[in-house]
Amino acid sequence: MKKTFGIIGAGNIAKAIAGHLLKAGHKVIISSRKDPAQLKETVDALGAGASAGTPAEAAQANIVVLAMPWSQLSTLTGLTDWTNRIVIDATNHFVTFAPDFQVADLGDRASSEVVADHIPGAHLVKGFNTLYFKVLEADPREANGNRVIFISGDYPDAKAEVKATIESFGFSVVDLGTLAAGSKLQQAKGPLAAINLIKKS
Repeated sequence: MKKTFGIIGAGNIAKAIAGHLLKAGHKVIISSRKDPAQLKETVDALGAGASAGTPAEAAQANIVVLAMPWSQLSTLTGLTDWTNRIVIDATNHFVTFAPDFQVADLGDRASSEVVADHIPGAHLVKGFNTLYFKVLEADPREANGNRVIFISGDYPDAKAEVKATIESFGFSVVDLGTLAAGSKLQQAKGPLAAINLIKKS
């Protein structure tokens, strides 16, 4: 069944994910801190099925994708009742960008565990955060195989739905387990960050 996905964030990763969702026939509401009218160029480039909205409107979608700067996490809490909503966390905990790419000091916690604090009750699945956007937006079918997307999370039903959605784009999904353990492998500066793997058919 085709769904509506709300994307909070309108940068390169958000647009790459939106492109795959739209090709698969889903509808996408893309949002940012900007007035939705300022996203017209982005929506026009994405094409049919895409619309602009506020973060609060995006948060009402069937499935929500977080592709926003780490510094904006605190804006999520009051957007909606997050209870039982499937949320895909594509964020990385960068506090500075090129050339040094420093990450927040989270102690022993995974970045997605911190994200979960801001969306209480959500069924969070980490995904889409490891690949450079130009790699992520490309055709996932390459070299007689399928590009790998890693996921992790604590809710089996949510992971199953996210996995099926990602596989419908043509990716191969590798489930790394729980949010606490698996997402640490995926997150920025983790061992799987920026690793571009192809699973042979």
